[in-house]
Amino acid sequence: MTISLHVQPRSRRNALVVSPQGALKAAVTAPPEDGRANDAVVALLAARFQMPKSAIAVKHGTTARDKVLLLAGEPQAIAVRIVDWMRGERVRGNG
Repeated sequence: MTISLHVQPRSRRNALVVSPQGALKAAVTAPPEDGRANDAVVALLAARFQMPKSAIAVKHGTTARDKVLLLAGEPQAIAVRIVDWMRGERVRGNG
């Protein structure tokens, strides 16, 4: 399964949010140097979607802010995790 998201490196805090249009946006404190921001995005998604970091890889956009990530595993199970996370964000008012 692939997901698209926009990344903001050198942010004040790490955060994953859903825009009002439904797009994923990731803010990471890591700088966009030597793949550190990409690593931080992978770690953030792994934590939020309760997946191992090894199951997430940047497929396109390694040096761009707009990225496509590949999430390994059963697509339906991954979709359930993402939807559960999105529901939790709406309850908390963070997306």
